Amino acid sequence: MFEQTFKNIDDILHKDAGCSSELDYVEQTSWILFLKYLDDLERDRATAAELTGKTYTPIIDPDYRWAKWAAPKIKNGNGALKIDHNALSGDDLTDFVNNKLFPFLKKFKLSAESANTIEYKIGEIFSELKNRLQSGYNLREVINLVDELRFRTHAEKHEMSHLYESKIKNMGSAGRNGGEYYTPRPLITTIVKVVAPTIGDKIYDGACGSAGFLCEAFNYLKNRPSTGSGSGLSTKETEILQTRSFYGKEKKSLAYIIGIMNMILHGIEAPNIIHTNTLAENLADIQEKDRYNVVLANPPFGGKERAEVQQNFPIKTGETASLFLQHFIKILKAGGKAGVVIKNTFLSNTDNATVAIRKTLLESCNLHTVLDLPGGTFTGAGVKTVVLFFEKGKPTQKTWFYQLNLDRNLGKTNPLNENDLAEFVELQKNFADGENSWTLSVAELVEATNSTYDLSVKNPNKKEEITLRQPQAILEEMKALDKESAEILNSISGLI
Repeated sequence: MFEQTFKNIDDILHKDAGCSSELDYVEQTSWILFLKYLDDLERDRATAAELTGKTYTPIIDPDYRWAKWAAPKIKNGNGALKIDHNALSGDDLTDFVNNKLFPFLKKFKLSAESANTIEYKIGEIFSELKNRLQSGYNLREVINLVDELRFRTHAEKHEMSHLYESKIKNMGSAGRNGGEYYTPRPLITTIVKVVAPTIGDKIYDGACGSAGFLCEAFNYLKNRPSTGSGSGLSTKETEILQTRSFYGKEKKSLAYIIGIMNMILHGIEAPNIIHTNTLAENLADIQEKDRYNVVLANPPFGGKERAEVQQNFPIKTGETASLFLQHFIKILKAGGKAGVVIKNTFLSNTDNATVAIRKTLLESCNLHTVLDLPGGTFTGAGVKTVVLFFEKGKPTQKTWFYQLNLDRNLGKTNPLNENDLAEFVELQKNFADGENSWTLSVAELVEATNSTYDLSVKNPNKKEEITLRQPQAILEEMKALDKESAEILNSISGLI
């Protein structure tokens, strides 16, 4: 329904001097989409109030509503509504957006009652963003296209969320670290299934990026059978999911905006995402009231943190992912569950910090499952990863490993899918050993690794296959190498 509209919007942004990459396309599409969504939300709220005989006070002042500045309507010859040809355009439009609209919307951050309101999110978004479209005529074209989109029905919101997800996926591959913005949806779905949160859990991602984990956890929980007598969720359960279930923190401005937008399109009206550097929080300051029942996360790997940030952690290291893992262990409630993606080198690195963090994880949590993922799972990331599943509060006795071995190479045109992970999900329920899975005793591990807690993924069920080469093939290779050597010597002789 909307896919062609999104393509047309990208075409317009591509020819604007202010937008140079997929990152800009998503950012600019996001703020315009958000204002259209907000207009539809206000209309729905006004209609609901009218039906119950109540009065609805709009969030946005009359002069700044979508129908006033973006899409004022007149009737055409057939009586249907169309955008007035006198609507702001060109320099008049960019002047209004840059100098009036954005400053007005920024003020909501100061006037909102709390950070958990949509008013505050409006202020946050427009404090972080700016309009990058330099041509007011291009902006007018984009607005006209966005005005055709609808966010009113469940089907419309569902399609919109999928299209937005695909834009985030493209952005993740736009010459950046693919894992920075986009964790493959099949992997997220699988992690959520295994962790299995329940309604009433406080679910947290301290490096939420585009909020894929929180969106998927919301989808998972809203489709759970109700604990009440009805088939769907009760009013109370819906309210819990909307306001007291999903929490995130994100350091980067663009990812923060996209995360909020992604959650809104998935049906969470006022996402509890905070724009902050999670690692700037001192672990010693975390109290019981700050803790969560569930952690779902793919923290950035490969980053390095400054010395002053490292001071917030008992185990000092510059490795971002290792600091995040300490944060997640600390911020989980006793009995809390986690599914965390991390570089596979975390399992075997021998530096003092990594060994100490592995020891802390095994002694304070039950690391019950490790999922070993093949290279190419994260497009453009260039590293192999594992998923750690653990519960806080009791030490690890044994760990079940599953090595995902596929009969194809993963990549941009051949991504991971849910069927690839189906066997893992099934075997994990009973920690069943098989060709790709095995169990490791921690007591034996400590003894065998001389207390370095090396958790390297070495599948004991895989027999090493040694292929003996044919003598003729070896001779042919030797001849080719001799020929290459002779050519190199001749080249050198020619230079002397």
